[in-house]
Amino acid sequence: MKKYILLFLLVCSVAFSQNLNDYKYALVPSKFTFLKESNQYGLNLLTKLYMEKYNFETYYDNDTSSDEFIKENCNKVFVDVIENNTLFKTKLTIVIKDCKGTLLLTSPEGSSSEKEHKVAYTIALRMAFDNFSVLKNHKFQPSQKSLGVIGEPAQVKNVSVEVNSESKSDATLVSNQVILSGQIYAQPIANGFQLINTEPKVVYKIFKTSIKDFFIASKGNVQGVFFSRNNEFFFEYYQNDKLVSEKVEVKF
Repeated sequence: MKKYILLFLLVCSVAFSQNLNDYKYALVPSKFTFLKESNQYGLNLLTKLYMEKYNFETYYDNDTSSDEFIKENCNKVFVDVIENNTLFKTKLTIVIKDCKGTLLLTSPEGSSSEKEHKVAYTIALRMAFDNFSVLKNHKFQPSQKSLGVIGEPAQVKNVSVEVNSESKSDATLVSNQVILSGQIYAQPIANGFQLINTEPKVVYKIFKTSIKDFFIASKGNVQGVFFSRNNEFFFEYYQNDKLVSEKVEVKF
């Protein structure tokens, strides 16, 4: 009986993986319903980073994105996180749905007994993603179904984002990313680094977290996060409810 159960689970896993491979894109909400603020505790960003790690081209629901992405709802999966806390535990589950609201996948539950909310939610979400074995096997493989829905790839639209006068001289805007020119150098400080340019002037201050290469950061009065993705560093923050992503060339 155990052999039949294991075989059934294996077949289901393969079927779900193949179904998931029809999708190139993922949409993550900028705010989860169980939280009060956009990207509270960094959970929305963490979700986006995990989906990108698992080979999805991922956008927030308030991002400016490519025509291919926005052309049809059914060319993407919709990612959400569900809270099921108890008195002493924080519990989170990731759900993946299609454009019709049909449930495709549900992750194992991640949990934490930590008392501090930010730590507990981060640990629980990471646990849920790390144990989401079907999602880990995602590799986009265009099928007749996905090609029929998505159609021909379109050009990425550029979007205008205002850069303050202090940074206009050394920034170039590409899509929704601000790419800073010139080398930035890391100088150790208590619990992190200050990133300085060649003037020298402190541009960013970044502070270590429990997650490798993921920092709490500030740029003047702007608060955000600083992290590594595909061996490149980014500073991300919200401006007028829109996510701004700065790609930063930094030497540690």
